[in-house]
Amino acid sequence: MEVKLRNRSRLMLAVWLAAFLLLVYAYAQIEMRLPQGYTAKTVVSRGSILAQDGTVLAKTVGQKRMYPQGQLAGQLLGMVGTDRGLEGLEASFEDRLARGEDITLTIDPRLQAVAESVLARAVKDRQGKYGSVVALDVKSGRILAAASYPPFDPNNWRNFPAADRRNRPLVDVYEPGSPIKALIIGAAINDGLTTPGTGYSTPMRRRIGRNTINDAVAHPPTLSTKEVLRYSSNVGMSHIVEHFTPNEMYAYLTAYGFGQKVGMKNVYTETGLLQPWQRWNDIVRVNTSFGQGMSGTTLQLAAAYNALANGGQYLPPRLVSDEPTGEPRQVLRPETAETMRTLLTSVVQEGIPHAAGIPGYQLAGKTGTAQVAENGRYSSTLYNSVFAGFFPAEAPRVTLAVMVHGATHDYHGSQLAAPIYRDIATEVFSQWAYPPVKSE
Repeated sequence: MEVKLRNRSRLMLAVWLAAFLLLVYAYAQIEMRLPQGYTAKTVVSRGSILAQDGTVLAKTVGQKRMYPQGQLAGQLLGMVGTDRGLEGLEASFEDRLARGEDITLTIDPRLQAVAESVLARAVKDRQGKYGSVVALDVKSGRILAAASYPPFDPNNWRNFPAADRRNRPLVDVYEPGSPIKALIIGAAINDGLTTPGTGYSTPMRRRIGRNTINDAVAHPPTLSTKEVLRYSSNVGMSHIVEHFTPNEMYAYLTAYGFGQKVGMKNVYTETGLLQPWQRWNDIVRVNTSFGQGMSGTTLQLAAAYNALANGGQYLPPRLVSDEPTGEPRQVLRPETAETMRTLLTSVVQEGIPHAAGIPGYQLAGKTGTAQVAENGRYSSTLYNSVFAGFFPAEAPRVTLAVMVHGATHDYHGSQLAAPIYRDIATEVFSQWAYPPVKSE
C-alpha cells in the first residue's frame, strides 16, 4: 500500500511539473518570441478608402479587399497582397488602414470618372501610349481628379501589367514644354521686365550663342508679349528672359513648385528636374523659359497653374483630407495673376477657340507640344501633347493639366490635349448647371 502511494505521488509530481514547464514555455514564447507552431490571429477589418462625398472606393468584405467602383481611381488606390498594401494608397497608408482606420480622399468621383473617360477616348483615338490628367480645386488645392490611361482595376490586379498600375499623374516626369511660357511671362511681368504690350523682333529663328532656336507657328515679324504667348514663340521668349538673371528665374520656378517635393505626407510623388541656377548659361535660360531641359509631373504643372488662377498664391496639393501639407506661398502679386488670367483667356479665345473653347464660356490656358528626348537627342517622331489651364476664367474654380504621350497622329497640344481639357470642362459645367454668358 505504501509503495502504491509513493508511485502515485511521483506520478502526480510529474504531471504537475510537466504542466508547470508547459506554462513556462508558453510564457517564454510570448515574452521572448520563440518559434511558435501555431498562432491564433485576431482578424481586424481593414479600413476603407472613401471619396470626399462618402463614395466607397475600397473596403474589406470578409477576408477579401473589394473596390466597388472598379477602375475608378485604380492607380491612386493601388492594391493589397495577402497581408498588406502593395502599391498606391493601400501601401502608403498601410499602418492606418491595418488599424481599421478609414481614409478619406479629396477626389470628386464624378469629375474623376469624367477625366478618366475623356482621357481614355482621346488617347485611344490618337493611338497614344499613355496619358494623365490632374484637376485641382482652385481655392483649396484639393486634388479633385488624378486620372491615368491605360486603365487599371485593382479587383483583378494580377491581370494587369505593371505599367498599367503606374500612378502617372504623380510619378511620370516629362518636359512640360510651352505651358511654362505663361509661368515665366507672369514672373517677368511681376518683376517689371515686360508688359503685355511690350514688342519684340521675332523672326522665325534666332541664334543664341552656338545654338539656334526655332518657332513652329507662323507669325508676324514683331510680336507683343501677349502675342508671344498666343503664337507660342520661342524666339519671343528668348527676348523676354534676356534680363532675367538665372537665380531670379530659378527662384520663380521653384516657387511654382518645380524641382521641389509637392509636400503631400505619405503620398509618393516624383520631383522632376530643375538644373541649379549656377549651371545656367544663356541657352539653358532660354530653353527653360519654354519648358525644355527641365521636367515635372502633371500634378506639378497643375499646381503651378493653380497659382495663376488663385491670385498668385501657390497652394500645396492635398489628396488625403486629414493629412497635413506644406504652407501656401505668394508667387505673384494678385494684379499680375489677374493679368495672366486675361492673357491666357485670349490664348484660348483668339488662338484655339475650337480646340479649347466652349461657346458662351470663358476658358483660359496654354498648349504645348514637347519633343521627347531619346538617347540624348530630341525625337522627330515622339511627342508629349500638353495643356494647362483653368475655368471659368472670370472666377476660376478648377485648374486642369493634361498630358498624352506618344500619339501617332494629330499629336499637337492644340489637337489633342486642349480638346481633352475642353471636353472635361464641358462635362463639369453641365454637372454644375453653370449657365453660359449671353453674347450681346
